[in-house]
Amino acid sequence: MTLALIFAAIAVIFACYFLYTLATLALPLFAAVTVGMWVDGSGSGLLGAVVAGLVAGVLTLIAGQLLFALVRSPLFRLGLGLMFAIPAAIAGYHAVHGITGMGVESEAWRHALGLVGALFIGGSAWLRLSGGGEVVRRIEQASPSHG
Repeated sequence: MTLALIFAAIAVIFACYFLYTLATLALPLFAAVTVGMWVDGSGSGLLGAVVAGLVAGVLTLIAGQLLFALVRSPLFRLGLGLMFAIPAAIAGYHAVHGITGMGVESEAWRHALGLVGALFIGGSAWLRLSGGGEVVRRIEQASPSHG
C-alpha cells in the first residue's frame, strides 16, 4: 500500500510538471497541433501528421528564440515575447483553474489561484523565450557586437 502511494505521488508530480511544460510552450504546441491536424486532414496519414506537427512546433520555438536573440528592437521583442507569453498565460490559467476544481470549493479562490498560475506560467514562457537556448547563446557570442 505504501509503495502504491509513493508511485501515485510520483505520477501526480510528473503530470503537473508535464502540464506546466506544455502550458509554457503553448504557442509551439498550438502550431504543432494545427499543422498536424491539417496534414492528417489532407490524407497524409498519421505518421506524416505527427512528423509535420513535430517539425512545426520545433521550428516555431527555434524561430522565436532566434528572432528574440538577433533582433535588438525593444518593441519587436515585446511583441514577440507577448506572442509566446499570452497563450501560455491562458493555458496556465485554465490548467490551475481545472486542477483547483478538485479541491477548492470557492469559485473566487479558484479564479484567484488561476490568475496566479497565469502570471507564473506566462512569466515562465517569457523567460524561456528571452533566455534562449544554447544555440542562441552561441550565436550571440559569435556576433560582431560581442567581439
